[in-house]
Amino acid sequence: MLELQGLTRRFGATVAVDAVSLAVPAGQMLGIIGRSGAGKSTLLRLLNRLVEPSAGRILCDGTDVTALRGRALRRWRRNCAMVFQQFNLVQRLDVLTNALLGRLAYQHGLGRARLLLTGGFPAEERARALAMLERFDLLGLALQRAETLSGGQQQRVALCRALLQAPRLILADEPIASLDPANARLVMQALRQANRAEGLTVLVNLHHLETARAYCDRIVAMQAGRIVFDGPPEALDAARLQAVYGLPEADLAAESEAAAARPAMA
Repeated sequence: MLELQGLTRRFGATVAVDAVSLAVPAGQMLGIIGRSGAGKSTLLRLLNRLVEPSAGRILCDGTDVTALRGRALRRWRRNCAMVFQQFNLVQRLDVLTNALLGRLAYQHGLGRARLLLTGGFPAEERARALAMLERFDLLGLALQRAETLSGGQQQRVALCRALLQAPRLILADEPIASLDPANARLVMQALRQANRAEGLTVLVNLHHLETARAYCDRIVAMQAGRIVFDGPPEALDAARLQAVYGLPEADLAAESEAAAARPAMA
């Protein structure tokens, strides 16, 4: 169980996340929607402590995450794998090595430095990474440099890297925003598979409402840093949508279609 209690983050006079309280059961796939600037990305960064809260607490199975320091904090970050919109791969490295970087979370000090310099990951971990690439139909690309891949392929490599951390929680920040519809489906299916097959809790920020409805067990909508809707996808009706986005659902659908028509990464 992940629990947020009055979680707040201020940047000067701006309140990016405003007293958010939320309980997420283990194994749930939670979609977070809202306009740009609603506080979605800041919320995810608060969860893995990339951003420190101004007030409030984060609890996981009774542990106060906001109080963790040193090794305990590193262990928490290892358990919270991040998937970013822009992939964050090392473009000059091959696919296999990029995936294996997820295992660096289990190395410290000289061992970590040695792996970064030499890439000499143990055979057992290389086998684990190859199996993960095969699972996401990437095995044939294992020795290609990341820069040669399409956007959808790169995002699937980023997801492999995240899963190789063996996390309890995946935090995906707009993972399909720069992808075409076909690759967006592949990435969302991969996230859903990780959620279903491994029982991982997944929190995913999304712009596309229909994607959230199709893949998520539950949807939270944010506006000006606050939660303004929390419920099952079918409860997000036209009136609630207009309250969140300030647009009728038909106009919102047209806006989404226009965004999908703009050039995306294949």
